Amino acid sequence: MAEAYKRSTRGTRHPTFKMPRPAPKRLSLFRDQIENRRFGDWTLRILESVLSAKDVESLVDTRSSLRELLRSEAVYVLREVSRNSADEKLSVAEFFVQAFALVGDVESCLALRYEAMILRELKYMTQDTLRVCYEEWLRFAEDSLHNGYYSIAVKGCDHALFSIQSKEIADIQPYDFCMESQMVRKIKKLRNRALELDAPRSVQTRTADYLKEKAIQFQKNQESHPTGARCPASLLFRNAIKARNMKKLRKSQELMDNED
Repeated sequence: MAEAYKRSTRGTRHPTFKMPRPAPKRLSLFRDQIENRRFGDWTLRILESVLSAKDVESLVDTRSSLRELLRSEAVYVLREVSRNSADEKLSVAEFFVQAFALVGDVESCLALRYEAMILRELKYMTQDTLRVCYEEWLRFAEDSLHNGYYSIAVKGCDHALFSIQSKEIADIQPYDFCMESQMVRKIKKLRNRALELDAPRSVQTRTADYLKEKAIQFQKNQESHPTGARCPASLLFRNAIKARNMKKLRKSQELMDNED
């Protein structure tokens, strides 16, 4: 089992890759590789071939199917390897980072990038080569901010700042100290920007969650107090409540958008 999770090395021989396979067969082959837990370079090459379709409409459908497949499998696989070695967990996380990047699933890609970087941070205790430098955390924060994941960007900035602050003072040269001071200011500026952008979204999210909770609670109350046959008037009333809640939600969202 452990062998299946190991990444293929550069020197590993792969069978000759045949591109002419029909797209459905290549998709099926990729699915088989995932289900058999073969997370190596060969599987990524199969994924690339699946995404090489020239038909735009077909490619859109294929990407959608692949996103669903990868999301569902990633959840199960990460649970499976949760008790495995750090090497295996890191290998699996990095595989899915590349796979999600190929299918254009930015959110999942960022989530798995964060997971992989955290694994490397934990493993840094024994292997310095896996340490995540502050530049990498900063790039992650910038990517998150660019794609609209502001709260994730804040976390990336926090890790970048911690990475700089955790350096041994004795190891820092005067020039490096000056450069890193400038970098700290840059990271803090990015962090503040992410917090500013995340604030109205947080209010909007809380409002939407509140209205959704109220609508669910109302429906539960209706179901817990049956009144026999449902008359048209009660149906109209329920529809009016739903319409009002939706109207309030849209209004709150518009207010938040105007504040932006």
